Amino acid sequence: MRLRALLDTDALGLKLLGGEDELDRTVRGVMTTDLRDPSRYLSGGELVLTGLAWRRDAADSEPFVRLLVQAQVAALAAGEAELGSVPEDLVAACARHRLPLFAVHESVAFATVTEHVVRQVSGERAGDLAAVVDRHRRMMTSGPAGGGPDVVLDLLGSDLDLRAWVLSPTGRQVAGPKDAEPALSAEVRAKLAAEHLAATRTGRRSPHRVPVGSTTYSLFPVRGRGQPPVTPPGARAPQGAGAGRDVRETVLSDWLLVVEADAGDWAEERLDLLYGVTQLIAVERDRRDAARTVRRRLAQEVLELVQTGAAPAEIAARLRVAAPVLLPGLGAAPHWQVVVARVEWEDGDEQTGRVAQTLLEEILVDPHATGPEQSDRIAVAHTGGEAVALVPLPAVSTEHDGSEAGVLAEALLESVREPLSAGLDGDGRVTLGVSAAVHSAEGLRGALEEARHARRVAAARPGRVCAAGHQELASHVLLLPFVPDDVRRAFTARLLDPLRDYDRRHRAELIPTLEAFLDSDGSWTRCANRLHLHVNTLRYRVGRIEQLTGRDLSRLEDKLDFFLALRMS
Repeated sequence: MRLRALLDTDALGLKLLGGEDELDRTVRGVMTTDLRDPSRYLSGGELVLTGLAWRRDAADSEPFVRLLVQAQVAALAAGEAELGSVPEDLVAACARHRLPLFAVHESVAFATVTEHVVRQVSGERAGDLAAVVDRHRRMMTSGPAGGGPDVVLDLLGSDLDLRAWVLSPTGRQVAGPKDAEPALSAEVRAKLAAEHLAATRTGRRSPHRVPVGSTTYSLFPVRGRGQPPVTPPGARAPQGAGAGRDVRETVLSDWLLVVEADAGDWAEERLDLLYGVTQLIAVERDRRDAARTVRRRLAQEVLELVQTGAAPAEIAARLRVAAPVLLPGLGAAPHWQVVVARVEWEDGDEQTGRVAQTLLEEILVDPHATGPEQSDRIAVAHTGGEAVALVPLPAVSTEHDGSEAGVLAEALLESVREPLSAGLDGDGRVTLGVSAAVHSAEGLRGALEEARHARRVAAARPGRVCAAGHQELASHVLLLPFVPDDVRRAFTARLLDPLRDYDRRHRAELIPTLEAFLDSDGSWTRCANRLHLHVNTLRYRVGRIEQLTGRDLSRLEDKLDFFLALRMS
């Protein structure tokens, strides 16, 4: 579409401030940004929308416009909502560089402009499929009349006979067609998410085609505002030093559009249409992200108060503000749990707090839930390289073993371990720690330290995705991960190597016998039954263990040493 066509649509609320001689330029896409340097995300021909949050003073306009011109964008559209009007220094900079400049009236949402441009551009490329994109405009409306991504997916099914779903990076279903039967199983969703993360991490071009049984799915990344755009076939991908780094910053937060079809033989027009659909879904993604702003700010304020040693009364006042936002209608401050997460890359990059923040918000959502409702009860802050979640518990019940119910460390990772391990393979780790529930502001500082300590226990374990809970901090497992490797090796070798050597030579199974004996609490009868041995045979093996090691398995100290050696080996 041509730039001058934008002025013919009154609903867009655009006013031309300069560049009348350049209105025959072609618009090939749209991007919304408030970055001071968005050039790495531009491929040329875009209409750039900005709310001017990047502008601190008049001197900022010239370098910003110069970067846009170097990226060969079609035009710039600046919103009037932030400053009331477009600054004269920006108008002058655009005039100097012959960059067309529009003002967007404060009553017009950028989503409206984005939807119009995407619809027009996709319509021109897709020919007779343009009607589909035109009907997708309903997705952009807010409130009950809109319908969000589900409307897009339903229309893909009715107009193009394509079943499609929107998944989070952990495989949770964000949206799906209303009448999709059978629905995607949890196993299939986890596999698709894993393939998407692995493909993105290795830089493979989309769409990613994934066979699952007799069905082939095509995966299209959905990326939010300020992220590198999806690159359609034949377009120039973002270049430069930032391109690779940005993958790590977004791979654990990108949504993906899953289409039940093999896009390998699709015409370019149909591929372009699907890329246009991902842009529409991305607007909804950005809107949901923006809704987290208040919850994130509340969590950040509480975290800063706790870390700086603020008075409990001050923290309690902040918690009273947070409770109605996270649990509307509760009427009283709930109990709280703290969850700490860290994403670590092999090169030691410390700037991973925001990545962990977005990921933790996703991990804490019930994997069986769809849509954003469950995440509305989660407040996640970040500090340094870690994310800290404040999780409200409206009614803390007591389990049969006496422990209080709430967020459980391993349960958090049960459904996300497969996709996250694929996304981190060979390069990174995710570790989580979970505190016990606390009943007041006085306990919040201890809960934070408890969650951080549990995360360090998880970090000492093998694997790409690990978690530890507060229950483990009262056990020997709290100490074992922090024993130096050389001490571990010396301790286990002194006790277990004689038994291993004997087993290799005689196939005597002394090590399994020792493990079973300790697991049976030293009971001869239970251990013999477990190993299907006569008690006399068991006594002979235990006697051989004691002879080879010089220890006495009737003594508590020697039993404990063997137990620790087996755990550390």
